[in-house]
Amino acid sequence: MKSLMQQALGADWEKLPPALQAHYRFGTNTDSGQMDIHYPGYLQPLLSALRLLGALVNRRGSRLDTVVEKEVVGERQYWRRTVAYPDGRVIRFDSFWVSAGAGEVIEFVNPVFGLQMAPYVRGERLHYRSVRYVARLGPLLLPIPEWLVLGHATIVEEAIDDSRFAMDFRLTHPLLGEVFRYAGEFETALRGS
Repeated sequence: MKSLMQQALGADWEKLPPALQAHYRFGTNTDSGQMDIHYPGYLQPLLSALRLLGALVNRRGSRLDTVVEKEVVGERQYWRRTVAYPDGRVIRFDSFWVSAGAGEVIEFVNPVFGLQMAPYVRGERLHYRSVRYVARLGPLLLPIPEWLVLGHATIVEEAIDDSRFAMDFRLTHPLLGEVFRYAGEFETALRGS
């Protein structure tokens, strides 16, 4: 079976290096590594409020041990992120991905709110750009303007070797500039299909 990313990329899937194909393959796998999380201090109240809705991580840090477990159930790919801080605190950030058709995916942070993204390959790097935020009400997907939330999302992922990759996720607001970033290096371990 094809993974959501394989479906979204079509023939460009074959351009991805082995580390990125492993990261997005169909089935169950785990990414382990370290991540940096940064955002301006004045956004702490907003990020804490968004965290109550299941969105993002509302605590900064550098070289944080992070594990990302991915599993496919039906038409959804579930992502379970666990971020460990030096003081022993652990934050979970869970989401699920679904196909949006037309080479796009939606990552939902709860049953209602999601980010629709368009992945594409440039060279050997996987890029995403956000298309829009959405609110799902029954069968309807209502668009939410990017400026009304945290702005435009971009992601760049690049293989380091055959099993490790680097990723960089950024949110940039048209008025406030870069408002959130997390970046890190991970290694993927496959656990069946």
